[in-house]
Amino acid sequence: MRFGFESAFVSPIVIPFGIVIYEVPYGIMSSLIATLDFCSRIVHISLMTLDLQPGQKLARGVSRHLLTHGFVSVEEFVPTRGLRVDVMGLGPKGELWVIECKSSRADYMTDSKWQGYLDWCDRFFWAVDTDFPTDLLPEETGLIIADAYDAEIIRMAPEDKLASARRKKMIQKFATDTARRLQALRDPRI
Repeated sequence: MRFGFESAFVSPIVIPFGIVIYEVPYGIMSSLIATLDFCSRIVHISLMTLDLQPGQKLARGVSRHLLTHGFVSVEEFVPTRGLRVDVMGLGPKGELWVIECKSSRADYMTDSKWQGYLDWCDRFFWAVDTDFPTDLLPEETGLIIADAYDAEIIRMAPEDKLASARRKKMIQKFATDTARRLQALRDPRI
């Protein structure tokens, strides 16, 4: 495979499996690295948006927004057997927020487990897009309007603090799950 930048200054070396390595002088190398870096970013941006389902796009926007409040987050977190929250946020003072992402009216209407999440967080939010009929959502919960890139808290959820023993357990589970996910990304054979 040729990339179009071969010249008298660039000499290809072919190794097994059809991989081509180029010996490139330093000046050309820096522009080549910059070009490859730019191309890599385009590939990552397209992979980040093209393969996500609508609810996953909302979750990503919510996670980005939580960062602006000093929160870290984990998607598809399991606080206890039988429950899986879309986004669990951990705040700088140990606050635990659950955010359920709903991409449509049908998605919301079929969710019968959300009240079970209230026992596992300090605040509970719904995250929806701008087209969602927000009058369906209970007034006693928080509301976030989101898209794939960001979000905005429209209605702050009321606070119902967890017991300290449950908070400790949830923060340890959050840390353990996050560490396992990071390790699996770095070493997928585990």
